[in-house]
Amino acid sequence: MSAQPTILHVDMDAFFASVEVRDRPELRGQPVLVAGGGRRGVICAASYEARRFGCRSAQPTGQALRLCPHAVVIAPRHDAYSEVSRQVFAIFERFTPLVEGLSIDEAFLDLGGTERLWGPPRAAAEAIRAAVHAETQLTCSVGISRVKFLAKIASGMNKPNGLTEIPVGGELDFLTTLPIAALWGVGPRTQEKLERRGIHSVGDLRSLGEAELQRHFGAHGLHLHRLSHAVDERAVIPDRAAKSISSEDTYADDLVGAPELRRRLLAQATRVADRLVAEALRARVVHLKIRDHHFITETRQCTLPRPSDSARELYDAACRLLDAVETDGRSFRLTGIGVADFSPRDATTTAPQQLDLLAAPDATTTPSKSAAQNAAIQAALSAIRERHGHQALFPADAGHQRGNATGASTHHPNQRRRG
Repeated sequence: MSAQPTILHVDMDAFFASVEVRDRPELRGQPVLVAGGGRRGVICAASYEARRFGCRSAQPTGQALRLCPHAVVIAPRHDAYSEVSRQVFAIFERFTPLVEGLSIDEAFLDLGGTERLWGPPRAAAEAIRAAVHAETQLTCSVGISRVKFLAKIASGMNKPNGLTEIPVGGELDFLTTLPIAALWGVGPRTQEKLERRGIHSVGDLRSLGEAELQRHFGAHGLHLHRLSHAVDERAVIPDRAAKSISSEDTYADDLVGAPELRRRLLAQATRVADRLVAEALRARVVHLKIRDHHFITETRQCTLPRPSDSARELYDAACRLLDAVETDGRSFRLTGIGVADFSPRDATTTAPQQLDLLAAPDATTTPSKSAAQNAAIQAALSAIRERHGHQALFPADAGHQRGNATGASTHHPNQRRRG
């Protein structure tokens, strides 16, 4: 473990609204709402002046205007925000190649090994904030920790234009007094259940114990137990590196319930598996990305026992990751599956074989033979879809692979994920 924290979470302050105020100085000091669709639309961003009245992003515009009738409402200019985002991410990439974008206005940075160039992470964070302000006339807030989820919490502690560092060894003290809602994955239902048991802070949650949390919340309880002990083993995975294949969809109608989410994940796992086969690759790491109707994005990842290009294995892993997400009482607007840590596909496992796709598993089949058979079946299915279209032999349980998706995308090696 490093002797000092090296992960930064950088978050632009009220990004869309701040760009509008920068470009229209007469708005400075006024409550500004960026929203589309008139009074029936949704708030994309609220300036800090508007937030004092209770306005926030993802809020209906009509409700925001009832809270702040004198707010200035501006239609979003996505091209302008994308251009500023490119400037900001270019600044990040001057400090480290390990930049993982979470959205257009926030990213994780891993500064491990850059100390000779930029000094300790806190000094580098100060330099990043200064460069962002000098080159864009905007401010950002930064959290520093040895783990990702704590860096993200820290970046929100002293907004706007703040810097919060959690020193190595101080993680549990930092977490102890935080409300349980601060943890990723604690939604209203979980919060209500915990508070009925007298659990209000992360310290209270930690004292409940792993077995008790698992008994009441299953895999999600294990996830919360790990977070309460500052355990987050996810690495910063750079967007710009040719290291991932993923498929994600944004839905016109929100998804509700684990069965519907699993159905969509099966479609996405199938698309990712087809791309792995086409690239002659297998992957060891599986990522799940999910975003709810409040635009809260959660990510999970796991490592497979062996590299795989099997849609079924990718799907099973994604479902296990989904079990660690609170889904009760929430609706979701985006899901995605990604894979990383590639190895070349062993050509010997794809030699022609006569296989029965409907046959029951042979109890005498060894794991290596089973893996070879699964690989051959996956190769055959992917080849059929490649030749006859993606709906050919598409899993029936997945339904139509597009469903009500409004923005499906698949990312491949050698393709930058952010436009």
